Amino acid sequence: MTVHLPPPTNFDQEISDDASTSASSDTQDDNDQTWDDWASDSNQQQETKSLFDEKVLPSVESALAYDKETHDFSLDDFCKKLSLDFHGRVRLINYIRKHNSTPAQVSQLKGTEPWFASDDYLVPVVENDPLIQSYSEDWSDSDEDDLDDGNSDPNHKIKVLEKKLALARQSLGDYRALVAEKLDITKQVQNLTLEEGPSGSSKEETTAPKRDDDTHYFESYGANDIHAVMIQDKVRTSTYAHFILTNPTLFRDAVVLDVGCGTGILSLFAARAGAKRVIAVDASDIALKARKIIKANGFEDVITVVQGKVENIELPKDIEKVDIIVSEWMGYALLYESMLDSVLVARDRFLKPGGVMAPSETRMVLGLCDGSEIHKERIGFWDDVYGFDLSTMGEGLYDEAIIDVVGPEAMLSKPYTVKDLVLGEVTPRDLDFSSSFTLVSTAQRRTKINSFILYFDTFFTAHGGPVPASTEVKIVQEGEAHLAELWPVGGKSALQRRKSLGPEKEKVTSFSTGPMSTPTHWKQTIFLLKEPITVTEDSLVTGKFMCKKSETNSRELDVEIHYSVKLDDQTPPSETIVQMYKVR
Repeated sequence: MTVHLPPPTNFDQEISDDASTSASSDTQDDNDQTWDDWASDSNQQQETKSLFDEKVLPSVESALAYDKETHDFSLDDFCKKLSLDFHGRVRLINYIRKHNSTPAQVSQLKGTEPWFASDDYLVPVVENDPLIQSYSEDWSDSDEDDLDDGNSDPNHKIKVLEKKLALARQSLGDYRALVAEKLDITKQVQNLTLEEGPSGSSKEETTAPKRDDDTHYFESYGANDIHAVMIQDKVRTSTYAHFILTNPTLFRDAVVLDVGCGTGILSLFAARAGAKRVIAVDASDIALKARKIIKANGFEDVITVVQGKVENIELPKDIEKVDIIVSEWMGYALLYESMLDSVLVARDRFLKPGGVMAPSETRMVLGLCDGSEIHKERIGFWDDVYGFDLSTMGEGLYDEAIIDVVGPEAMLSKPYTVKDLVLGEVTPRDLDFSSSFTLVSTAQRRTKINSFILYFDTFFTAHGGPVPASTEVKIVQEGEAHLAELWPVGGKSALQRRKSLGPEKEKVTSFSTGPMSTPTHWKQTIFLLKEPITVTEDSLVTGKFMCKKSETNSRELDVEIHYSVKLDDQTPPSETIVQMYKVR
């Protein structure tokens, strides 16, 4: 579907703002907004209900101030008084809300009441309660001692702060996992009570069937063909191999979790690189073959295959947390299939504070594209079939994203990062988003543009953190033997590297799925335009790129692109065109 809107009124401002953000992931985050709540930058700015009455305040800070002024109760001070940890604070908030406690009643609490140890009070009374998801800005006494211990070394203070942040993230991750488990148990109990209705009617008669987005997805990964395609993708597989096998100091004696292990190829790389234990998880029946593959290669004492969803499985009893999570979770347009959600659950449940995510960062990149050949094959073809007009068959194709490969010459703008995902920090909420963009045309002459192109770049770092914004992705050329040294012959060990000489010597491993690189099995995602636009050199196309999970299938994507064209300095911006697509 296409919609026309008036031209943007702040076109020049958008250009100046976007020009300074196209290469900076730090600034990019300022422009990114979630699909559901563009105006909200954080939980701190969400409307928050008072603990003791029905008053709703515009932010967490104002709600805490209101309770202190109106009810003479400071949540932060009281939590300090009782020496409550993160979970104790959560239980206190939910206890007050559930029982409508007064400040006088709360002030009598000692912190030793039995409900302070009950998981029932970890389930939010107020959905998405910002008070629960916020942290006090005050340091605890121990934190102050660590910071003021007389050590003036800035690196020492940074380490203390990093430790506190890691512990806070771990607490929130554990809390989310526990609440998810608690809610799932509650839902199962409710389902059991519905097995038979009040008058003896069956469950099927009283409730609608639950939508299943997973069965077909996991079944598709039980077949051989899809794994052959992925493993034969040399850019994909060899880049993972390169990162794992050239970082022996990272993997040696590490505990590794492989999420969505498939055949177990990444687990085998990790074991060969010296990992002490590898837990390979897959929910599909390919896990049965993975066990046989691992045994055939003599790694059954290192690699343990667990079949099941990572949301539900438990680690072996002798393993509490893992050092590294490795996963090939990317789908078409990066987020198709929604596997990243499961990887983030694994991170929050199982990764040690300071652990490494591999890959560590991915960037979703947008550009202008000459998709004339794809248009001719997919849509124009139907205009004349053996002399007959079958153009009806082309109707609706503009609403579907096309997964195909175009050559380097088809890219007709400078690339623009519309989403930068740092895997150690991103949350599931961030995966539905809206992002502004400015595309600068590189066409040498007046040219008709009939599509946008979307692809992604992937980065691996041994420290697990983001790469510098200026880092250029590696472009693999056709026939390039860039990893021959990694493949051991005749059972020899993989190449061993010297230990890193420091962060400045660490290398970034990366690959691109864009048209400049050797094609991958992800190809590129093409959004054909119902109404092509005209550009010349340095023409500007500005707009918004919006992406969210489909409401009808959570593994599919709904994409909406708003765009306006400014042909040159003398031409005013065009009206804004809105086109919507399905990625499936």
